[in-house]
Amino acid sequence: MPMSQSFKDRLFPIAEQLVEHYGSPFHIYDEVGIRETGENLKKLFSGVKGFREYYAVKALPNPEILKLMFDMGFGFDCSSIGELQLSRQVGARGEQIMFTSNNTDQTEFKIAAEEGGCVLNLDDISLIEKVPEFPELICFRYNPGPRRTGNVIIGNPVEAKYGLSHEQVVDAYRLAQQRGAKRFGLHTMVASNELDYSYMVETTRMVLEISELIESELGIKLEFVNIGGGFGIPYEPEQAPLDIDALANEIESLFNAFQKKHQYVPRMYMESGRFMTGPHGCLVTSAINHKDIYRKYIGVDACMSALMRPALYGAYHHIDVIGKEDAPKDQVYDVAGSLCENNDKFATQRKLPKIDEGDILVIHDTGAHGHAMGFQYNAKLRPKELLLRADGSVELIRREETLDDYFATLTFAEDRFAPDQVES
Repeated sequence: MPMSQSFKDRLFPIAEQLVEHYGSPFHIYDEVGIRETGENLKKLFSGVKGFREYYAVKALPNPEILKLMFDMGFGFDCSSIGELQLSRQVGARGEQIMFTSNNTDQTEFKIAAEEGGCVLNLDDISLIEKVPEFPELICFRYNPGPRRTGNVIIGNPVEAKYGLSHEQVVDAYRLAQQRGAKRFGLHTMVASNELDYSYMVETTRMVLEISELIESELGIKLEFVNIGGGFGIPYEPEQAPLDIDALANEIESLFNAFQKKHQYVPRMYMESGRFMTGPHGCLVTSAINHKDIYRKYIGVDACMSALMRPALYGAYHHIDVIGKEDAPKDQVYDVAGSLCENNDKFATQRKLPKIDEGDILVIHDTGAHGHAMGFQYNAKLRPKELLLRADGSVELIRREETLDDYFATLTFAEDRFAPDQVES
């Protein structure tokens, strides 16, 4: 079910006050829901040796959110230097950070090695010789190719740009040994927003089998396996949630069986982002226009630069209208922003209550890949972010962008270069 009833009960009664105080649009996140999800995750996987969640920073890269994760004992999964620096700013160091390389350049490797380094998760066998100072602990990302099927968001593994092929795995660990690595891990990520828990169980089985392969070929005992993220959330009201309890039980059984067979077991890591924060955020926006032509349109003061998932994936995000939650949904609207793009819509042909200009709309489940995927096309600026604290107070945790921000990169030292002319 999109957006918990608890979050609604605390947010909806104060929504008008927040719009009056902060203006709209804004994303707002729920500290209570985030903490409850994190603590439940730790409890469910407490039977798996060395369990640790590495929060996927790309989902919601805000320092205040990262502080909540760090406070719960979680690490951070980073896929860029900016995300790495954000993680370090909240206190994470060394093996509390996993840096998953992706078409990585030399500068990024050098920065990753600074300030106590991090767990370097290499995406390709060709990168082994390109790491300037090869670390003692190394991890590789595995792409199973035709051995697994992907899903809509992440795609077919054969077509995915990520990871080592199955045929490269043993050679990669051998080459890493030759460069001086002495400690090893394994990572994979083969689905995104998956609600079928059995898919994640099979992913766990897969990485444990690859662990056995590496040990049999090279004598390497992996310290950890990272089953990736991809835990799904139900965006639509009728969707059943991920059966996280069954998932935890079956994964624990797999690790126990591995322990019994080998007399050791790797630690288990995961890197959930959406599952941790997705349902605990929403986009609050105001209806400012209405239009009645071939369809009925409600124009709001947010646009897809604040939430691009509906345009990018055709994704569904549930919508409530403050004060009209129980009103009959007897109107059919496209809910649109103001970008010069026809797909700048948060909902298409959606049944909603009658919406008047000035009404406040709450667009659910924007706590992951919402603000983070924002952009500045049409010179539209990204909105502010708020945090609803456990004590009921609301805190500004990112201001909205301004035109000064937009024009800032147009202030620079003049630099005109005249290349030497090459004779033909």
